[in-house]
Amino acid sequence: MVFAYDTEATLAFASALIDSTGGISNGNPEGLADVGDLERMLDEHGYSGRRDLDAAELDEVRALRPEFRRFWEVSRDEAVGLVNGILRDAKALPQLVRHDDWDWHLHATEADAPLATRMRVEFAMAFIDVIRSDEFDRLRVCEASDCSAVLVDLSRNRSKRYCDIGNCGNRMNVIAYRARQAAEG
Repeated sequence: MVFAYDTEATLAFASALIDSTGGISNGNPEGLADVGDLERMLDEHGYSGRRDLDAAELDEVRALRPEFRRFWEVSRDEAVGLVNGILRDAKALPQLVRHDDWDWHLHATEADAPLATRMRVEFAMAFIDVIRSDEFDRLRVCEASDCSAVLVDLSRNRSKRYCDIGNCGNRMNVIAYRARQAAEG
């Protein structure tokens, strides 16, 4: 494990949220088309706390995608300013909590805070670990030529090159295989 489990879970959720934007990889559809999609994503990633599950909350969560994606586009030093801004805006107060199947981990908002606020703060808290551990190079954009999905490389040897949403690794391997076959043939 590269980071604490809550950091890894938050980074995985953030990349899934960013990649839920339609058209990122191989023409995939909008991943948060309705409140049901949001509820499924929250359940899949074990998101706790308040959920209004209405159109306003869905719009607020969708609006986080470009803000979160920016972390894959900036330098480590620029990310510090973004993290501090999020924490300052939310008046975050880190505290240890334990709930559901999770052992002690950090939350920095109350469980009844709006979902988008909790997401922003948890994301900022996860990025504190990324920045402090100098693991910023684990944030990547898929290397497939037709994909702009983001990923977090948590592999031991830092070798992950393709996202999981567009089957990009398999597609690129097939393309490379066919190119080798054509060159030999």
